[in-house]
Amino acid sequence: MSAPSSSRGLQGPGGNGRRAPARTTCASLLAVFVVLAALLAPLATAADVAVVARQVSPHGWFVQGEAGMASAANQGFMSNAGFVVTTDGVVVFDALGTPALGEALVREIRRVTKQPIRRVIVSHYHADHVYGLQALQRAGATIWAHHAGRAYFTSGVADERLAQRRADLYPWVDEKTRVVTPDLWLDGDTDFRMGGLTFRLIWSGGAHSPEDLLMMVVEDRLLFAGDLVFAGRVPFVGNADSKGWLGALDRMVALDPAVALPGHGPASRDVARDLVLTRDYLRYLRETMGRAVADLEPFDDAYARVDWSRWRDLPAFEAANRGNAYATYLRMEQESLDGARR
Repeated sequence: MSAPSSSRGLQGPGGNGRRAPARTTCASLLAVFVVLAALLAPLATAADVAVVARQVSPHGWFVQGEAGMASAANQGFMSNAGFVVTTDGVVVFDALGTPALGEALVREIRRVTKQPIRRVIVSHYHADHVYGLQALQRAGATIWAHHAGRAYFTSGVADERLAQRRADLYPWVDEKTRVVTPDLWLDGDTDFRMGGLTFRLIWSGGAHSPEDLLMMVVEDRLLFAGDLVFAGRVPFVGNADSKGWLGALDRMVALDPAVALPGHGPASRDVARDLVLTRDYLRYLRETMGRAVADLEPFDDAYARVDWSRWRDLPAFEAANRGNAYATYLRMEQESLDGARR
């Protein structure tokens, strides 16, 4: 038999030559799409963004994410991480924002050295720095973090943020992604030695997050600053203690590092100069929102009045600035109430 002419349309179940309903065709196409998506999803578990480690000191290496906020386009690669190679193993600082990125970080470490991955220091428990911990844990690392991070797990924030990331960053963050708790909770500052190097873990006292840790590699004068420094983009402030954050920046300068590695943006060889954006932004938020609180000005009116021109063209401004300003407004209200009670 010859094939039916396309002008006759699709045969119905009874072979009567009538065109099948459009909804049947759409349903069939949707079924095909679902099958294809299921087949292709596993292929998206390996990050195909460029995760490349650059050497920044005799023993230190740095991986820099893209500017801006986490998105499907950048596959969540918008934060930094780094590692230090010693004669007795590797110390990693932060783990990037998806399991696939964590695996890419492990591959970069393996490219640089055959030394075992001994330890991961978590700067703070924000999603863009910790979802890669699964891969590093599988590679044999133990995980250290400051005990102030316990609140992240007990407050429900960890579950809420994971649900949000699963929606926004699927398949890079999916139902298999979990938030890994530390093997060791630290209390205050902690020093340790490994492979001939001295590591100083310095608690911020509460700044960008309650648990912010910095890591100073003494012999290299190399400072891992985490999200105390944002370079080239608007910082994420959220419910940070901006007053404590400014104090932590002053202490960081006093460490006199030769190289400082921020949580976002390029490495700095002049930390006093390169933290200016973060410091000035925090000061401006506190000044403008503090004045609004003192004048009993509603937030919406204050936000519309403020001149944001210095920051408006920076990456992440639209996504972060209004939320940063509102959170700072609330914090300035609280500081005003606390001051009145004294």
